[in-house]
Amino acid sequence: MGLLSLAIWTPIVFGVVLLALGRDEQARSVRWVALIGAFTSFMVTLPLLDGFRIGTAAMQFVETVPWIDSLNVHYHLGVDGISLWFVLLTAFINLVVVIAGWEVIQRRVNQYMGAFLILSGLMIGVFCALDGLLFYVFFEATLIPMYLIIGIWGGPNKIYAAFKFFLYTLLGSLLMLVALIYLYTISGASFDLAVWHKMPLGATEQTLLFFAFLAAFAVKVPMWPVHTWLPDVHVEAPTGGSAVLAAIMLKLGAYGFLRFSLPIAPDASREWAGLMIALSLVAVVYVGLVAMVQRDMKKLVAYSSVAHMGFVTLGFFVFSDLGVAGGLVQMIAHGFVSGAMFLVIGVLYDRMHSREIASYGGVINTMPKFTAFALLFAMANCGLPGTAGFVGEWMVILAAVKANFWLGFAAASALIFGAAYTLWMFKRVYLGPVANDQVRGLEDINAREFLMLTLLAAAVLAMGIYPRPFTDVMDSSVAALLRHVAQSKLN
Repeated sequence: MGLLSLAIWTPIVFGVVLLALGRDEQARSVRWVALIGAFTSFMVTLPLLDGFRIGTAAMQFVETVPWIDSLNVHYHLGVDGISLWFVLLTAFINLVVVIAGWEVIQRRVNQYMGAFLILSGLMIGVFCALDGLLFYVFFEATLIPMYLIIGIWGGPNKIYAAFKFFLYTLLGSLLMLVALIYLYTISGASFDLAVWHKMPLGATEQTLLFFAFLAAFAVKVPMWPVHTWLPDVHVEAPTGGSAVLAAIMLKLGAYGFLRFSLPIAPDASREWAGLMIALSLVAVVYVGLVAMVQRDMKKLVAYSSVAHMGFVTLGFFVFSDLGVAGGLVQMIAHGFVSGAMFLVIGVLYDRMHSREIASYGGVINTMPKFTAFALLFAMANCGLPGTAGFVGEWMVILAAVKANFWLGFAAASALIFGAAYTLWMFKRVYLGPVANDQVRGLEDINAREFLMLTLLAAAVLAMGIYPRPFTDVMDSSVAALLRHVAQSKLN
């Protein structure tokens, strides 16, 4: 078993063990097993970073084992500069979420913690899979634990939200399955992504494949106008579910564009780049305006996620090293920042049981330590220089300006909306005099919450101040991908 298999199966094994532990009377033991499992799962990913060779676009830590011989399907894993950081991000967020749910979850604790650990392993599998069918299995399997997390531990309308989440994402993925079967058929019965990347395809084939993949990945990102499931799911999901959904699961769709759409259908990707850029700008501008009128904190941050992910797809489809790398950096940064934003809202909700902005006011007077963390994450959400939120957006805007000045101008102007809705929420919730007796009775964060927020704050500041380790890892893989797309252009 290689390092990638350890990264995938360690959390899954711990998750299965947690499911076997059983009753809530064992909750204390369950929590410690979950914490040990999440910490171990994160630690086994660190050797990947230490052993990764910078300067090559080749897949590393490759594992290949025959899986279904009759269909020529392999358990084929590997990572390059595009996928490496997402493996570590997934394990890190999973550790933070386990800490966040330590005292909050009181019923079915083993199932809650087990679901998150299993989900973590499945999402890492998506980022590591180099076999088309294996990718699809991991990609779809992530729906099951998240569906249960929303449906069991969610809010009043949890069943509706869980059903909407499952239906949207499953229907989009069906067209992707058709595309995978077609590629398997014309490639001589191979699910190997490397084989698919080298196949010469006609313009019509590429266009059909591009839109089949778009149906699956656009819903997952989510891109406008198939984003409507996200706010409902975020509002109803438990805090940990919202954090993982925003920090990791949205990245599965964006990652799919780089693994499937661009390398398999490069000419169609270029031909329909205008559509993708237009949809991205709508997400950045229009959805940002929608976020400004939200009264529910979770819904506001949910729309904010749609707007920030618009920068990701915009960066991908300007077809420049700076744009694609900026999109990847934005994905990682958004993982830290959006996860932190939802966990901050969760801290308030655990005390007041309300997500309405109007229920708060003057929180800084009773929770000064907590407000300091909330301010840092709000500034990162605005894209303040020195925080993780700035780096990727700046790279994408610069790439967009180089491609077309007005395109970059439209993207840059959207930063004003991000600052407006984030600071508006911060002002209403945290600043001013104490609004009511409930706020007056709030207690500042405890040691567990302080640890959770400190881990995220350190990540946000480290990436904002010194992003080079992130960009150095991905540069060679991004350059190789864009060379492939350029060389495949039809004459």
